[in-house]
Amino acid sequence: MAEAKDPTLIRAPRCPICERLTIQQFRPFCSKRCADVDLSRWLNGIYAVPERDEDEGDGHRSDEPYSS
Repeated sequence: MAEAKDPTLIRAPRCPICERLTIQQFRPFCSKRCADVDLSRWLNGIYAVPERDEDEGDGHRSDEPYSS
């Protein structure tokens, strides 16, 4: 069944929380509730950006000069 045509709905992308069509006001979410769920996940550490070890670097040793 096709969803009702509503000018506030955006075709893509869908809400990352519930998969409904997004609404411009809450983009990229479909509602304030889904935006709050996402924020809560960040604040509670469910989502996390992986930490990079200092020794991984960019492949150059600190005692070697960069070549141009």
